[in-house]
Amino acid sequence: MRYYLFPALASLRRRLLVLSFCGFGAFSLCRADSSETFPVGQCLGIGAIGHSGRSPVHTDAIEAEIISGKWRRPAAGDRVQLAEDRFKEWHTVSTNKDGWIEDPAVRGGYVYAPVILEHDRGAILTAEGDSLVYVNGAPRAGDPYEYGYVHLPVALHAGTNDLLFACGRGRLKFALTAPRSPVSLYLDDPTFPDLIAGQRMDTWGAVVIVNATRETQAGLSIRASIAGKRAVRTPVPAILPFSVRKVGFRLRGKVSEATGAGPQQIREVAPDTPSNASREPSVSLRLTLVGDKSERRQALDAATTRLRVRGPDQIQKRTFISGIDGSVQYWALNPAQPVHRNHPPLALFFSTHGAGVEALGQAEAYESKSWGNIVVPTNRRPFGFDWEDWGRLDALEVLSIAKAELHPDPQRIYLTGHSMGGHGAWQLGALFPDHFAADGVSAGWISFFSYAGGTRFTNATPVEAILQRAAATSDTLLMKSNFLQEGVYILHGSKDDNVPVTEARHMNAVLSKFDHDFIFHEQPGVGHWWDLSDEPGADCVDWPPMFDYFARHAIPTDESLREINFTTVNPGVSATCHWLEIEQQIHPLEPSWVNVRWDPGKRRFVGATANVARLALALNPIRPGAPFKVELDGQTNEVPWPINAGKLWLRNEGGQWSVASKPSPAHKGPRRNGPFKDAFRHRMIFVYGTKGTPEENAWAFAKARFDAESFWYRGNGSVDVIPDKEFNPRVQPDRGVILYGNADSNGAWPALLGDSPVHVRRNEVRIGGRVLTGDDLACLFLRPRAGSDVACVGVVSGTGLAGMKLTDRLNYFFSGVAFPDCTVIGPEMLREGVQGVRAAGFFGNDWSVVRGDFAWRDP
Repeated sequence: MRYYLFPALASLRRRLLVLSFCGFGAFSLCRADSSETFPVGQCLGIGAIGHSGRSPVHTDAIEAEIISGKWRRPAAGDRVQLAEDRFKEWHTVSTNKDGWIEDPAVRGGYVYAPVILEHDRGAILTAEGDSLVYVNGAPRAGDPYEYGYVHLPVALHAGTNDLLFACGRGRLKFALTAPRSPVSLYLDDPTFPDLIAGQRMDTWGAVVIVNATRETQAGLSIRASIAGKRAVRTPVPAILPFSVRKVGFRLRGKVSEATGAGPQQIREVAPDTPSNASREPSVSLRLTLVGDKSERRQALDAATTRLRVRGPDQIQKRTFISGIDGSVQYWALNPAQPVHRNHPPLALFFSTHGAGVEALGQAEAYESKSWGNIVVPTNRRPFGFDWEDWGRLDALEVLSIAKAELHPDPQRIYLTGHSMGGHGAWQLGALFPDHFAADGVSAGWISFFSYAGGTRFTNATPVEAILQRAAATSDTLLMKSNFLQEGVYILHGSKDDNVPVTEARHMNAVLSKFDHDFIFHEQPGVGHWWDLSDEPGADCVDWPPMFDYFARHAIPTDESLREINFTTVNPGVSATCHWLEIEQQIHPLEPSWVNVRWDPGKRRFVGATANVARLALALNPIRPGAPFKVELDGQTNEVPWPINAGKLWLRNEGGQWSVASKPSPAHKGPRRNGPFKDAFRHRMIFVYGTKGTPEENAWAFAKARFDAESFWYRGNGSVDVIPDKEFNPRVQPDRGVILYGNADSNGAWPALLGDSPVHVRRNEVRIGGRVLTGDDLACLFLRPRAGSDVACVGVVSGTGLAGMKLTDRLNYFFSGVAFPDCTVIGPEMLREGVQGVRAAGFFGNDWSVVRGDFAWRDP
């Protein structure tokens, strides 16, 4: 495999390599098995050379050099041109006593480290503080949150190797070590459940496997043994060359009694093991990584850690397999402590945590309740996706699982969250108002646009307006009227220095104009996280008046509800409120609104709509029998009984409403609607092209690997990555597919995109009847997957190698960043920003270009 910018990797030789920091600001690479050192050139830094953030576009002068092929190894004093008369210089950087490069001058910039070796070898690169690193030109995942568990296997060659770190926060630490073994287990990023004493379990855990070889590792398995009992074997999905993947394994058995943790038997313990593990009940977990399917299964690596054992009434972690990507995720439960054994169905309190907070820690911030269980999803990571995108999907998955396992009173489900989780509570409450009886928001920010740097375009051009609409789901205030369907309690400290109290005051002002069922409480003199008593639970989340407010609210039954006022900006995200469903829009991702009232005496629905092409009415409120009427926007349709499907569909064509048949699943709708990120679910699979030039194929492999690593880092994910020659379109047709390459370089293109109105090949992008030419255009788009009612095909493509590389850092895994159904970008984006977007648009409800909404940059 050849990487696409810097020198090729050659044969691999194992040596223990330790990157040591020297007192003069230079680095030396030492072999631990001898005193021999390998000199490494002086590390260099450069300050911010562009602008990024929560935007689909960014500028970056060094990335522009990389894309164009002009980037060269820098020397101190070399200058990078930012604009016609503005430059930045590379300068030497040093480390402090703890091994960190802490230099404000590299905040938003880069650190360059040349690594000089005599021989080819593989190494493990562990870096903290970087947003990504180019290793000999190939992009690899960074660790901006400084978790410390990103161990990347990298191929280094004889001579000078180039490490180029993008440093968002002006702080970087890194080390190179030799792999312990060619294929290794790492336990510092586990996803483990708690075991429940006395209960038989059949559940899942997950750990990271690092493949430091140049071959795909297939046929591996993990044997998991609890407390020395018989091991359960789980096959492991294929691990790409020089890559890392978190994989799941089964845990089966019954724990009758627990023991103290005791001394560690093997090298590591999971970091989420509580600090008082020696005093908490736990049992050993022995993991063995086993070789291929040959008769003699050779152990490649092994490790022992411990699993916490809890009583049924104690706070606990539970795991599940996610439908997003097939990964293992967890959720935390603070079980109810009912006063009486024979009690009615319990309430469910659904709590979303703040940035940097584990779900388990959030669950532990509450005193157990006598009348309900407290359920905490993870957002996929402590920072995750700000409860948007895959964080929102994680929340919905956990809510569904918790309902199935805990059987709560369906009318007493409540939503609450703190800080980033307060934003999550605003978002989930606005999008899904019929899911919750009341919404309690503590120290929450409203949206990326009010607090977290979301991009708004003023005096927007047509292209900018399309980009703005792609992010509409993030704009909580567009859906503010949905809070009429639930109670709202707003809690904020007056001295909050993290999320300003103006966020809560603004929502108070907004709701005051139309909503009479909400409470705003501003606690004087307290900050972001606060507790006023010595009682269990932190008052900033476990606020007694808020839970009293919850107790006075219940979700109405569909039969009792007479009027619905509901807004959605994307039916693919949020379509239903009780018996009303908005299925299609006239203008994609602009607010669609329906206010409809059921009058049982006159047997009629009466309502008004805006930007609605199709809607459906479930007939729960109607007593079967006589015909009924539907009056929308002043037009009346009489509907005879019976309605066989229990649902009535209506279509708006040219402003005229009429009764319609069930919509085609091939069209846009609640189950598949775009925009681009919609392709990354349904256990998506990444398919990289192998039919192009060697450079194009190397790019496709490196980009697919980088995206898989990035989704692991940001979303605790686990994605299958395969070459096009192994993809069979007839197998698992409901999986999402992401293609890397174009029609000339990816062999899966004809089967998946043969009839697509968007076609990318060398030197051109064709969108309907329009053609954009050049070998340096990047293109992102999605299409419905043929043969599936739910899955999409996402495409990460370019018209040549430069255009392909231009996709490398389009941040579609970053919350608050959105792309429409189709986007074409030129390399001038890296210098001019949004002016580099050549085309952007949404397909029509039939997924066509001609009925869609597209904008084109002026020539």
